[in-house]
Amino acid sequence: MIASADAHSTELLENGTAFTPRFDENGLMAAIVAEAASGDVLMLAFMNAEALTRTLETGEAHFWSRSRRTLWRKGETSGNVLRVIEMRTDCDQDCVLLRVEIGGGEAACHTGRKSCFYRRVEIGPSSQGGWPLAFIGDD
Repeated sequence: MIASADAHSTELLENGTAFTPRFDENGLMAAIVAEAASGDVLMLAFMNAEALTRTLETGEAHFWSRSRRTLWRKGETSGNVLRVIEMRTDCDQDCVLLRVEIGGGEAACHTGRKSCFYRRVEIGPSSQGGWPLAFIGDD
């Protein structure tokens, strides 16, 4: 069961055993998704209370689409369902980490790639001014 974060002190929030998720002013919290076996970060998405509840009840990742303004189950169109192996929350319970197995294929990203983080951004001054170049591909 999900408890209300408002009823708990910082001490209980950070050191207690109750799961008391804290949603932002839009009713959302960040969800980092990593592959359970490798630890690779696959994606970042957002959850509202309903998405979080459905994820906990079904064991499959559900998210809130900020662009479509609707609830969605990862893999409902692609077949690449994310089965949650473990869920963790951060110290102030405003973010969750989902450790998952990808079902139906090896892609978590809508582009067909395993991870949404497939571009490397160069650190340091840009030779063209402005933002640095981003490179596609693995190192």
